[in-house]
Amino acid sequence: MQVAQPRSFVPDPENGRVLRDAFGMFATGVTIVTAQGPSGCAAITANSFSSVSMNPPLVLWSPARHSSRFALFAEAEHYAIHVLSADQHELAWAVARNGAALKDRRLAQNDHGVPVLEQCLARFDCRRYARHDAGDHAIVLGEVLRATMQQGDPLAFFGGRMARIQYN
Repeated sequence: MQVAQPRSFVPDPENGRVLRDAFGMFATGVTIVTAQGPSGCAAITANSFSSVSMNPPLVLWSPARHSSRFALFAEAEHYAIHVLSADQHELAWAVARNGAALKDRRLAQNDHGVPVLEQCLARFDCRRYARHDAGDHAIVLGEVLRATMQQGDPLAFFGGRMARIQYN
């Protein structure tokens, strides 16, 4: 078996795709963030999710500024982050392509009027805690007001593709 040689580079605007590919070498979970928009449920797929603090309970995610959904999510007072299961890959892609993909679904709402998805591995009902500028994204910190979870196989994202991780 031939071993590939590592490739080093200095990130700049001319090699953005290479930098994106390098970022893609970190396997992440896949989430859908929902909020109540002016015309119903707004949703965005995000893999930039992380726990931050236990006390207070904080999580973060990072929406892209170029997204047509940026303003709604960057300003949302309340939102829900859904950690997707492996069988929700089609839903993840549908929401990635269309922020209104969930608009016609009958979704329950949490205590703050945020539409929520069922059958996710975890859901974090959040109140915006802080927002920080971060280049072409923003870092949105949320205080977790309620968490819900269940067992199952997670949906992962690696190298630009969705993948199933077997939970044993």
